[in-house]
Amino acid sequence: MVTKIQTFHLQKIAYVYLRQSTMKQVMHNQESTERQYALSSRAEILGWPREKIIVLDEDLGMSGTSAVKRESFKTLVSDVSFKRVGAVFALEVSRLARSNTDWHRLVELCAITHTLIIDEDGCYDPTDFNDQLLLGLKGTMSAAELHFLRGRLQGGKLNKAKKGTLRIPIPAGLTYDQQQIVLDPDDRVRGALRLLFSTFQRVGSAYGVVRYFKEQKFEFPKRVYGGVWAGTLKWQHLSYGRVLSVLRNPLYAGAYVYGRHQYSKAVSPEGIIQSKKENLPLERWKVHIKDHHEAYVSWEIFLSNQEALTHNRTNGDVLSGPLRDGLALLQGLLLCSTCGRRLTVRYTGTNGIYPCYECHWRKKNGLSDKICLLVRADVLDEAVSKRVLERLRPQQLEIAVKSIDELEGRYRTVDKQWHMRIQRAEYDVQLAQRRYEEVDPSNRLVALTLETQWNDTLAKLEDLKAEYGKYQQKKAVMLTPEQRDKVIALAKDFPYLWNSPTTKFKDKKRMLRLIIKDITVERVPEPKKVILHVRWQDETCEDISIDLPKKIYERIQYSQKTVDRVRQLASHLSDEKIATKFNRQGLMSAKNRRFTAIMIGWIRRRYRIPSIQQPPGEFTVGQVMEKFGISRHVVYYWIERGVLRTHRIREHSPYWINIDTYKEKELLDWIKASHKIPKVSEQNVFREPHF
Repeated sequence: MVTKIQTFHLQKIAYVYLRQSTMKQVMHNQESTERQYALSSRAEILGWPREKIIVLDEDLGMSGTSAVKRESFKTLVSDVSFKRVGAVFALEVSRLARSNTDWHRLVELCAITHTLIIDEDGCYDPTDFNDQLLLGLKGTMSAAELHFLRGRLQGGKLNKAKKGTLRIPIPAGLTYDQQQIVLDPDDRVRGALRLLFSTFQRVGSAYGVVRYFKEQKFEFPKRVYGGVWAGTLKWQHLSYGRVLSVLRNPLYAGAYVYGRHQYSKAVSPEGIIQSKKENLPLERWKVHIKDHHEAYVSWEIFLSNQEALTHNRTNGDVLSGPLRDGLALLQGLLLCSTCGRRLTVRYTGTNGIYPCYECHWRKKNGLSDKICLLVRADVLDEAVSKRVLERLRPQQLEIAVKSIDELEGRYRTVDKQWHMRIQRAEYDVQLAQRRYEEVDPSNRLVALTLETQWNDTLAKLEDLKAEYGKYQQKKAVMLTPEQRDKVIALAKDFPYLWNSPTTKFKDKKRMLRLIIKDITVERVPEPKKVILHVRWQDETCEDISIDLPKKIYERIQYSQKTVDRVRQLASHLSDEKIATKFNRQGLMSAKNRRFTAIMIGWIRRRYRIPSIQQPPGEFTVGQVMEKFGISRHVVYYWIERGVLRTHRIREHSPYWINIDTYKEKELLDWIKASHKIPKVSEQNVFREPHF
């Protein structure tokens, strides 16, 4: 070792690098830490002055698999690159790096700058081939050792997980009784979890659960992980992410699972290696043990919840059926018979907005130039609602009883949560009171603080009781005998309940989903109609045929008698006079309005009725062109200059031109002297004349 240490090595800095993988090792494996610090004494024995020995210990508690967060290692590599370091001391190679990339880069830099690497086994000169080969072998063995250790640990965890005995972090609502997972003994915690699952079954969306808890002013428990409060429960407002984590956790369904997530490494745009988490599908879970412990919901309900959450997503190609506000009752239930995708809702209209059901998937993906289907929502909604009312008539009384039972059960659940909240608040008051009574009265500083806490808990209890009183005033009336009889009476007359203006569209959609599974829409071109292939929840199928309404121009048609009357009058009356005559006779248009000249003109054009007959001695523009052998723009030029006397029956109607014998001779003379006719630009050809 001494022969490899040269004078120029001793004139440079000697770095003593310290590292342990976790803070737990730093706290409990102090012998290893002490041995690493002792390397500074060894450097001094080998000839380095004390002032040139620098200890790098900022990486204690950091993993050696990456150099991203190891500031001391970055300092070491930087100074080695600038030839400031004579030797690097480490207890063993694994302390410097567990990554082959970092290790071989450091060895290569040490070889370029003639820096020694010294560990417990000896001194190595990276410029020497044999030492470089040995250092490379040590680095490879260090990385392999990490792989073996990880494999043993993961294999042991997996073997224990397959038996269902591996202790895993569990969420709020569950706890450990020795090694067995059991429901939380706190009745309020269990009630909050059951209320969440039952509310999701009722409203069908995670946002609906959050909204319901917010309206009832309920809090939700959360287990704290890490820190001094690790394992304790905290009550806080329910968030959307919290609802999703509860609904997607199979532990609540009594299943013990391991390996739901997979971690992989990826390189960020900045060149940093990062760990990426991937959620695996159910069939790729490493361990899945059903009925492992007591559950809040069954496994079938858990799977149906996952399916509902998937259908509620709106960022995919297939839109589905979460209950949303809007006028389209069948939103989320309709399927296109052409492509099999679900129909979306589109709001359109000029004289009032109305919803339509549309499928444009094939056009959006370039498979067709036209959309698959577009039909007004009210046409389908009315037909399906009518059929649902007919189908539900025999079961109306049964529906009434079930709805009352559901209302009563919901009220009992919510009321129980209120009572448990009040009991918890009363316990906090008693606890604060005992603390205040047990303190020494002479210790006024502590006594004053405890007295304030006691007063705060009393105030919170009073506020909670006041909120509960308001809740009872609003909700308790639902369970009175009068209301019970009213609900049964409404169910007996279900059409009245359905068509009542107080029944919200969202409630109607919820009713339809309890009855209908899905509807496939097929459009028949001739005759224009739609066939609805309805699949009910009991798996029975039924077809409903609906004739589509005619287009507006097809619906607005005048009777043959009116058309014949216009044809008769148009031979000698203008459109204005015909409209005046009809209005005097009390006749109304197809839209039940008074006639106008525009309406009469539309009838004439629609049924090809000519205008009034040509007056004697007058000509049209075309006849003037033919008579004098001139172009159209010359005729209009004469009209604009007042050369010809004209009149029109109405605005924008054709010109009637009066040409007597004197005017005819004058125009012929003018044509002979054609050089006197100025050139007229093309833009004047069809321009309206100015009088």
